[in-house]
Amino acid sequence: MTVTMEMLGWDADLAEAFAALEQPSWYPARIIRETKINFCVIAKGKGDHEVVLSGKVWHDAACDADLPTVGDWVAVDPGQGQDLPVIRAMLPRRNRFSRKAPGRSCAEQVIGANIDMVVLITDAESDYNLRRIERYLTLIRKSGAKPVVLINKADSAPEEVMQRACAEVAALGVEVHPIVARWKKGYPKYLRRVPKGQTITIVGSSGVGKSTFVNSLLGDEWLETGGVNEVTGKGRHTTVARELVVLPGGGVLIDNPGMREIQMWTDTATLRAEFADLAELASTCRFADCSHRKDAGCAIRAALESGALSHERYEHFLNLDSEIEELEKRAQKRQMNLERVTRRAKKHTLRNRQDREDHLRDLHPNRRH
Repeated sequence: MTVTMEMLGWDADLAEAFAALEQPSWYPARIIRETKINFCVIAKGKGDHEVVLSGKVWHDAACDADLPTVGDWVAVDPGQGQDLPVIRAMLPRRNRFSRKAPGRSCAEQVIGANIDMVVLITDAESDYNLRRIERYLTLIRKSGAKPVVLINKADSAPEEVMQRACAEVAALGVEVHPIVARWKKGYPKYLRRVPKGQTITIVGSSGVGKSTFVNSLLGDEWLETGGVNEVTGKGRHTTVARELVVLPGGGVLIDNPGMREIQMWTDTATLRAEFADLAELASTCRFADCSHRKDAGCAIRAALESGALSHERYEHFLNLDSEIEELEKRAQKRQMNLERVTRRAKKHTLRNRQDREDHLRDLHPNRRH
């Protein structure tokens, strides 16, 4: 299959941004893979090949999330002789799908860039967790990509369990499909053959059939599907690094390793939009500053007591709200520390400069400095 720029998602906006660089010897490329020391890109007439990052692009990035990642479009300098081509500039991102980096860090981890659709795969039994699905949906909608949920193993789960899972997910305002990945059954039309130029990415836990789903899109055994641990009952996802792959229909897939944790990287406004039903209830409370705990006339507490609002959903909202608040506090503290270090460095630089000038003045009192 001959890969064209249009298959990769190249459009008029990207072409305009690249032309504005006014570097006729450079060429545009899309990042398909990254390693610890370099990147692999794909470009028209050049296939996939390794490139390195220029020091300027690295220094211009305010944080790691601003550095090139899988899915980004970049401008590449072919270089001279035997040297590897060099990424000289990043082209504007349309969006980025991120989570908080694992651990206690308050840093952003970009999962993929320039994504049109995020497909979340789960099942209706061992992996099913509505609260985790809500987390994913909050992050996906924050990115601007379209979310789609596929509930796999519809052939083995009890019918009533599958129906309940589909109904609960659909109530979150997202498109949901029960599927059997190994038979390619239940796929919506746009996933049977992803349209040319569209970029999708797949997320979900290990062992829910992600590799099988990816294989079905590619039409061959691109990924080796892992076995299932007899003790934990969990499968082994064999994708160990993010990778961009061109699909037979011309669309683009960014495959991701199974994620052990999906921590929030969003803001309070996005969280409120995801839980619009709670915001609407809160607007009908008797008091505008209602704490939703023991205040009289609380609409949320009334909904909880009547069963109109589940305690699980409400507690999940409070947990996410606390998590985002803690993240924002850490980010603010990190910024304050960074500003303090920057001020000290500037002060130290100025002091050294003044010391040098004073020293020169002592050596050469009659010279203008």
